[in-house]
Amino acid sequence: MVIFAIKMKFTREHTDPSTQARAATITTDHGVIQTPIFMPVGTQATVKGVLQRDLKNDVKPDIILSNTYHLFLRPGVDILERAGGIHKFMNWDGNILTDSGGYQVYSLSENRKIEENGVTFRSHIDGSKHFFTPEKAIDIQRSIGADIIMAFDECTPYPCDYNYAKNSMHLTHRWLDRCMKHMENTSPKYGHTQYLFPIVQGSTYTDLRKESAKYIADTHAVGNAIGGLSVGEPAPEMYEMVEAVCEELPKDKPRYLMGVGTPINLLENIALGIDMFDCVMPTRNARNGMLFTAHGTINIKNKKWADDYSPIDPEGTSHVDVYYSKAYLRHLFAANEFLGKQIATLHNLSFYLWLVREARKHILAGDFLTWKNQMVAQMDKRL
Repeated sequence: MVIFAIKMKFTREHTDPSTQARAATITTDHGVIQTPIFMPVGTQATVKGVLQRDLKNDVKPDIILSNTYHLFLRPGVDILERAGGIHKFMNWDGNILTDSGGYQVYSLSENRKIEENGVTFRSHIDGSKHFFTPEKAIDIQRSIGADIIMAFDECTPYPCDYNYAKNSMHLTHRWLDRCMKHMENTSPKYGHTQYLFPIVQGSTYTDLRKESAKYIADTHAVGNAIGGLSVGEPAPEMYEMVEAVCEELPKDKPRYLMGVGTPINLLENIALGIDMFDCVMPTRNARNGMLFTAHGTINIKNKKWADDYSPIDPEGTSHVDVYYSKAYLRHLFAANEFLGKQIATLHNLSFYLWLVREARKHILAGDFLTWKNQMVAQMDKRL
C-alpha cells in the first residue's frame, strides 16, 4: 500500500468526559477550522441564494464545501485554472473542501457504468459522456484547488446486498491507493497545500465498516471521511456504523461524516467522535420554508405565523432574528418573494453554525452530554 503523509495541523483541545465528543482545531494554509464544524454546501462554487459577503460576515463558516463533478461539467477546469482556482473564482478566502464526485456518480444510477478502471457516466445537464478514474478525480481537484480533497469512491445504495457492499468496498480501497499515488506524483497549482482524505465505505455491515476503517487508518492520511451513510438507512443504523468506524479511526486525525444531516444527527454524531459535517438540508429546506430553531422546526408557510411578530428563533441563533419576524417572513413566502428564501437560508445556515459552536463550548466546559440531551429533546418538535 502507498503511504501518503503530509502535515496538516490537528490539535485536540478537549474530549467530553461522558462521550467521545471532541473540540479541536484544524490548520491549513487558508486558516483555522474550529471543530466540531458544519460546512455549508456550495456545490457549484456558490452557497445557493447567499452572497459571499453575507456568508463571511453573518454565517461565518470556517470552511465550505464544493463539488468536483458539478464544477467539472460547469464551468470546467480550464476556466477555473484561468481564474486561479476556486478561491479566486468565487472570491472566497477561507477553507474549501471538495467531494470527489463519487456520490454524484452514485446518484446517476441509470446513467453510469462502474468498472475497475473507473466510471463512465452521462452528464445530467446535456447527456454528454464522460469517464472518471481515480487519477482524473485527483487531477480535477488539483485544478479546482480546494484545501481538502476527497478520494474517489463508490457510494453504495441502501439497502445493499452484502457481497455487493464487500466488493464495492474493496474497489474503493483500490481506487484510494491510486488516488494517493497520483497525489504523490502531482503538485498543487495555486501555491497552497492540498490534503487528501480517504473515505470509509461498507454500507450498514459492521464487519465491513471496521475492515474499511482499518484499511483507511493504515494509510496514515491527515484526515479521514465516512461515506455511504444518510442514504436512506434509519438513524440508529447510521449511529451504529459511525460508532464502529470511530473505534478504528485514529484519534489524532479529524473525522468527517459526509452528507449528514439533521441538527439532531449532528449532535448524536458529535457525541460519537465526529468532527466535520456537510449537508444540503439547511439550504434546501430553507427554500421550501422549513426553518430550524433551538426549540423545533417551523414551516413558515403555515397560516399560524401570519400574525406572529416574534423573532424566527427567540434564542437569537441567527443575525436575521434581530431584523425579521415570523409574520414578515411568512408574508414573503406567500408573496413568492425571493428575499424570503434568502432570509430563510441565512437563518438555517446560521443556526447550524450556532449549534456546532455551542456544542464546542459545552465540550470544552465538560457538560456536553447534558446539553446535548436537552437540545435533542427541544429540537425534536414541530412548532
